[in-house]
Amino acid sequence: MAAKHIDEVSGTETTGHEWDGIRELNTPLPHWWVLTFYACIVFAIGYVIAYPAIPLIHGATSGVLGWSSRGALQQSLAAAQAAQAGEVTKLTKLSLAEIKQNQALDQFAIAGGRSAFKVYCSQCHGSGAEGAKGYPNLNDDDWLWGGTPEAIMQTITHGIRYTADPDTRDSQMPSFGADQILTHEQIVQVVNYVLELSGQKHDAAAATAGKALFADNCAACHGANGKGNRDLGAPNLTDQIWLYSGTEKAIIAQITKPRHGVMPAWGGKLSVATIKELTLFVHSLGGGE
Repeated sequence: MAAKHIDEVSGTETTGHEWDGIRELNTPLPHWWVLTFYACIVFAIGYVIAYPAIPLIHGATSGVLGWSSRGALQQSLAAAQAAQAGEVTKLTKLSLAEIKQNQALDQFAIAGGRSAFKVYCSQCHGSGAEGAKGYPNLNDDDWLWGGTPEAIMQTITHGIRYTADPDTRDSQMPSFGADQILTHEQIVQVVNYVLELSGQKHDAAAATAGKALFADNCAACHGANGKGNRDLGAPNLTDQIWLYSGTEKAIIAQITKPRHGVMPAWGGKLSVATIKELTLFVHSLGGGE
């Protein structure tokens, strides 16, 4: 046999492989590392046999133990639903007023509504229901369609401007500028009157002219005093709560060519109990009437 080659620099035996004069040192892995590697292989084989692991065309191997984290979750959810079944039945049958009279049931509904809100409503209204531009803040006491439990439930059930639901809440603000109902100068005058109503900086002369224009074109929906009309979904213009911002530029844009938000009707998608839970949760946030 040929003599073993020892590397002159490191003093380590080489493997005998050589590439362009470069030799490979023979440095085996530590014994403990090799044993750990083999143990991992044995563990992996045992795991594949015991638990679902190998993907198939229509599923996966079930494993001899028949256990999976997904299956355990389904069992836990089923147990929780069974435990809540009695309370959910009560929510379905009782009116909102009757639910609120039962403190324990009311708290159960609010807790359920808080969870449902995070799943179905937070994407638009925010995780804290604080809203965003174009999406109402549900914590304050400013409501387009009313903040009583019954009014809130009506809105959640049938939505707003949701054409698939014949009972949806609907209101349309005219495009005073785009349809040439008012000139730009007249719109600026109306805006200054609205700024005056809401206690903001404005041009007094323009606001005086805008007051007459407001009475002729806007008061039918927003009221003679600008405090709005919930039967029509017309907002209160005297406070400083704005859906699309209350700057002069933003109000001009809304009067010229208004934006009309849409809210889905949840009546056909969620159970009656869940809608009542959402209603009572929203009502409990602080702005409910």
